[in-house]
Amino acid sequence: MKIFPPEYVTKEKGHGRIEVRKIRSSTALNDYVTFPYVAQVFQVERITYKLNGELLRQEVVYGITSTPPEKADAKRLLALNRGHWCIENRLHWVRDVTFDEDRSQIRTGQGPQTMATLRNLAISLFRLQKVNNIAQALRSCGRKPERALQYLGL
Repeated sequence: MKIFPPEYVTKEKGHGRIEVRKIRSSTALNDYVTFPYVAQVFQVERITYKLNGELLRQEVVYGITSTPPEKADAKRLLALNRGHWCIENRLHWVRDVTFDEDRSQIRTGQGPQTMATLRNLAISLFRLQKVNNIAQALRSCGRKPERALQYLGL
């Protein structure tokens, strides 16, 4: 099996470690992948080292995208992949910390999914209104419920 060199590599130092990300992308598998609208596949390799050069972890993930290479080359795909996790982490941090979701007592039926959807809706509404402090906005709506209607534009 021939291994091709990565098309794009980033190296960042921060949080007491060095992170190297490598990406390879291809359209060669498009006819073989049974995934709707596939435009390219990619492989991201993430390697994390301590500052002294000691390997902490190495992982390889694979992805499929409907974005063609003309709109997203390897550099852009890597940025999109990294940006996705930034958004994910931002959302989950608010759900975990502000809504204290991990201690929810709702555990049966459709309840957990319904509550997660409602929390995501509230977070999205606050973000659309450019709210900087979601916890503060929640307290404000708790004191004066009519404020929640204002966030909905009613």
